[in-house]
Amino acid sequence: MKFAEDVIIAPIITEASMGRLADKKYTFRVADGATKPEIAHAVEELFGVKVSAVNTITMKRKPKRVRYQYGYTSEWKKAVVTLTADSKPIEFFEGMY
Repeated sequence: MKFAEDVIIAPIITEASMGRLADKKYTFRVADGATKPEIAHAVEELFGVKVSAVNTITMKRKPKRVRYQYGYTSEWKKAVVTLTADSKPIEFFEGMY
């Protein structure tokens, strides 16, 4: 089993993700090989909340150009975690919106 710190890499702070906070949906960048049960267990362990659902998406690479150099961004995995109705909110996101 993986450590919770290895599964959850970073929170995603965007306008769209901040709009979902009222519905108790939190967005995280997660490890590429992480499964939904591992993500749910890691969020529960790190933040002390109850998770009801986990939705994941693999963000595809995009072409980028810097002057004459062409390349691609790296692929990464994103998870949207929904908390139960009786769960407390995650304190890290409280002062952001």
